[in-house]
Amino acid sequence: MLAGLGGWLPPRIVDNDELSGHLDTSDEWIRTRTGIGQRHVIDPGMSTVDMAVEAGRRALHSAGSRDVDALVLATATPDQICPASAPQVASRLGLGHIAAFDVNAVCSGFVYALATAAGLISAGAARSVLMIGADAFTTLLNPKDRGTVPIFGDGAGAVVLRAGEPDELGAIGPFDLHSDGDLAELLIVPAGGAKQKTSDNPQDHYFSMQGPAVFRHATARMAESSRTVMERVGWTVSDVDRFIGHQANIRILHATAKQLGLPADSLVVNIERTGNTSAASIPLAMVDGVNDGTLQAGDRVLVSAFGAGLTWGATALRWPDLTPG
Repeated sequence: MLAGLGGWLPPRIVDNDELSGHLDTSDEWIRTRTGIGQRHVIDPGMSTVDMAVEAGRRALHSAGSRDVDALVLATATPDQICPASAPQVASRLGLGHIAAFDVNAVCSGFVYALATAAGLISAGAARSVLMIGADAFTTLLNPKDRGTVPIFGDGAGAVVLRAGEPDELGAIGPFDLHSDGDLAELLIVPAGGAKQKTSDNPQDHYFSMQGPAVFRHATARMAESSRTVMERVGWTVSDVDRFIGHQANIRILHATAKQLGLPADSLVVNIERTGNTSAASIPLAMVDGVNDGTLQAGDRVLVSAFGAGLTWGATALRWPDLTPG
């Protein structure tokens, strides 16, 4: 069950007007197509681990305990390709020699890592788990690409899970997870891995996205996975109080809600202030949802995400009575 929540955003804010100064774009163009007004960007010398530590510290404070048995870090932007970043986060948080590892499902990372953390608890391998979604996605972008730069921001969000009962507030599950590697080219950084370590084409080292195709797949897959979870948990559309989707694009969120038959006011949205923070987007939306009163204890919450891979998934939870750290 969900027992702690925290988030952290880099202090530097880049608004649409600043981007308009060096990109062929405008505040109106960005807002109309994405719903984004600003995003937070890491400064030179700051890293994914730095952000994860800050979010993790806040989630542990929210939980009222630092006693966790494992740390799962969802990220597509680790500080190094090797080793994983999670052990460094655990060390800096002073958590001792606990199990710590990374999960990379890109923008679906939070849902995938949440399922992983819940699985550790269900299997008896851990009593409580700190699960962090953190990405410095702006480090993967071509600074001249107006198709990606306005969309993404950096940040970290974290939750603490502990063992509990199915009827408790904060209970999470079931989960529904999927992938389709045949469509990997839709969202990709071609170079930098074992297949193509370097490239003479600078663009191969940057993230690229086929926007229209991604839009179609994201809305269809998130809606499909959400329906599966509702069926498994026994909810109808009228039972859902809040829908927290991956904060990729306001039009994707509205289109997914429409496919599900959910009213627009059921959406928990913070994309205007954060942009797309990849694996951090859902927990950061949770933090804002609690702080602005959108999320209330007892709410039936549907959660769904879609990302590169392709990966997608969904889960459900009863919102607990907690205060973000």
